[in-house]
Amino acid sequence: MRSEPHLLAGTPPPRRRYDADIVILSHQRPRETLAALRSAAAQTGMDSHVIVLDQASNPAMRAALATAASQFGHVALYGVARNFGVPGGRNLAAALGRGSAIISLDNDAVFAGHDTAARAARRLAEADRLGAIGFSILAADGARLDRTSWGYPARLARHAARHFTATTFVGCGHALSRACFEQLGGYDATLFFAWEEYEFARRAIAAGWRIEHHGDLAVIHAVSPEARMGWSAGRWRHFVRNRLIIAHDWDGPAGFALRAGVYLARGAMTSRLGETVAAIAEARALARTRPRQDNTAATRRYVFRHETRHRLPGAARLIGAGASAAASPAPMAAHPACPDPSSAAHAPP
Repeated sequence: MRSEPHLLAGTPPPRRRYDADIVILSHQRPRETLAALRSAAAQTGMDSHVIVLDQASNPAMRAALATAASQFGHVALYGVARNFGVPGGRNLAAALGRGSAIISLDNDAVFAGHDTAARAARRLAEADRLGAIGFSILAADGARLDRTSWGYPARLARHAARHFTATTFVGCGHALSRACFEQLGGYDATLFFAWEEYEFARRAIAAGWRIEHHGDLAVIHAVSPEARMGWSAGRWRHFVRNRLIIAHDWDGPAGFALRAGVYLARGAMTSRLGETVAAIAEARALARTRPRQDNTAATRRYVFRHETRHRLPGAARLIGAGASAAASPAPMAAHPACPDPSSAAHAPP
């Protein structure tokens, strides 16, 4: 099969502008991916198309997805011959559609409400320079927060059901403005896995876009072990390598060295020293091939207000408090659960 996306089943997206594309990347996980597809297809309240991109799953998995995709008039299943990773796969899938919003759903997650995607798309359309909305990621019971997928400072977890300005979003469930996505040229596909949302968000912030967490928009995350990259299978290497690359992009050799020291200590404490050293060496080589980002004063202020300050101890957080990213109430009741999460059956670093 050609490496570019090839239509396997379903209906291609229309060649006109519409409200949103719902993008799902597929690689194994047959049961969970089918549930994600059906959840996306059941979203109401907007003109949307569901794009599923399968990255080299086995023939049986593709056949099951093709059968499901053919049951809906607004779902398309595409395939590629190899796994391009999370950012590369999202770039390929997003390029297939013309939705004003690009809504991503992990293939081991389902939407917590039937209008979650529509509400996200409307908010992106109505807000000036809102580039990305991160959703709440709920555990499999549809009620508790999935703590393993909390991508913000720990102190902000008490605001999980509310709105706050952020410096990143969690890939499991989020919505992007296509205008923002296209201005930035999409995700950095070289990262393959881990930190791709943070890297995208930093460039969006520098370009004058805003990132927000909307706690009343939620997905339910099954955290499937199948096809999930575990810490022992390279997850730590990608985690360290990519974060160091981003540190070098924005803070130069000094920022790289500081974080490298932190990861060396963590690697030594967790019996991953060899893997950590290899990741640092790989990051150093890759960082030299990348252009430095212009870390302006405005970008630094944004990151300090909405991330760094929340990580500072005690009274130090009062620095810059006048420009705080204070959480605001959600406009609707938080986390409208699926009527029957078990029947819906339902990977960032």
